[in-house]
Amino acid sequence: MIFLQLFIMLLVILVAAEVFTNALEHLGEKLKISEGVTGSLFAAVGTALPETSVPLLALLAGTQNAQTNEEIGVGAILGAPLMLATLSISLMAFAVLAKRGWKGSFHPERTGLTRDLDFFIVAFAFATIALYVPHDQNVVRAGIGFCMVLIYFVYIMLTIRASKGLVDEGHATAAESHMYLCKIGLPNNMAIIFLQLLLGLALLIGGAKGFIHGVEAAAQLIGISTLLLSLLIIPIATELPEKVNSFLWVRRRKDTLAFGNITGAMVFQGTLLPAIGIMLTPWEPRKEVIAGIIITLIAAIWLRLLMKRGGIKVWHLWVNGGLYLTYLTIALS
Repeated sequence: MIFLQLFIMLLVILVAAEVFTNALEHLGEKLKISEGVTGSLFAAVGTALPETSVPLLALLAGTQNAQTNEEIGVGAILGAPLMLATLSISLMAFAVLAKRGWKGSFHPERTGLTRDLDFFIVAFAFATIALYVPHDQNVVRAGIGFCMVLIYFVYIMLTIRASKGLVDEGHATAAESHMYLCKIGLPNNMAIIFLQLLLGLALLIGGAKGFIHGVEAAAQLIGISTLLLSLLIIPIATELPEKVNSFLWVRRRKDTLAFGNITGAMVFQGTLLPAIGIMLTPWEPRKEVIAGIIITLIAAIWLRLLMKRGGIKVWHLWVNGGLYLTYLTIALS
C-alpha cells in the first residue's frame, strides 16, 4: 500500500506541476517580466513555501523532545539546498538526454543564473562560518542571521531591476499554450491566472504531503536516524517532486525558467532558513552537517565555474549527481 500511495501521489504532483507552470508562464507574460524573474522568484518561492513550513513547524511547534525538533529543523534546512544543488540539477540532464545527447548544451540566460549562484555561495559561506561561532555568542549569531536575510532582499531587488533589460533583449516570459482553465470557457485574465496558480499549488502541496507520509513510512521500515531522515528523505519528498516544473521547462528548451526555478529556490532556502537555524538551534559542526554544507558549496561553485568558462553541457550536470552520491556514502557510512 505504501508504494501504491507513492505512485498515486507522484501522478498528482505531475499533473499539478503542469497546471502550475502553465499558469505561471501566462502570469509572466501578462506582467511583461523576464524568464529570470518568473523562474528565480515566482516559481522558486511559490513551490518552496510549503517545504519552508517543515523546519519552522519543527522548531516552533514540534514534539516535546527539543533535540528531535532541532535535528529535524537543521536537517530540513540544510538538506533542501543540498538536494537542489546536486540531485535536482543532475536530473535535468536525464530529462533532456534523449533529445540533446550527453554532449548537448543548456542555454540559460547567463546574468540571472550567475547572480543566483553568487548570492547563494556568499550566503551559504555565512552559514558555514556560523557553525563555529560559540553558542553563547548570541549577538554574533544574530548578526550573521540578519546579514543572510539582508542578502536575500538585495537579491530580490537586483533580480527585479534586471528584468526590463532582459525583456528588451528577448528574454521575456512567453506562454507556449493556452491556459488550461481557458479551455473550459473561462476568460484569460489575472483573476483566472491566479485561480489556476492556486489550484496548481494546492495540488502540489496535497501531492507532496501525501508523498511525504509515504516516504516517512518507508524510512521507518528502513530504520534511519532523525537527522538523516531530515537531511535525505524529507528534502527529496518535499522539494524534488515540486521541481518537476524544471524538468518540464527544460524539455521545452526553456532553460532559463528551468534553472531559475532551482537556483532561485537555492537562494531562498540558503538565506532565510539558515538564518532561522543559526538563531534557534545549536547549529553545530556535526559530520553530516559539515559534509552536506561542503558538498552543496562544491556543487554550486562547479556550476558557477561552468558559467564562467562559457556554458553548461548535459554531462556536466552528472558531476552534481555524483556529488549527491558522495554525500550519501559519507552520511550512511
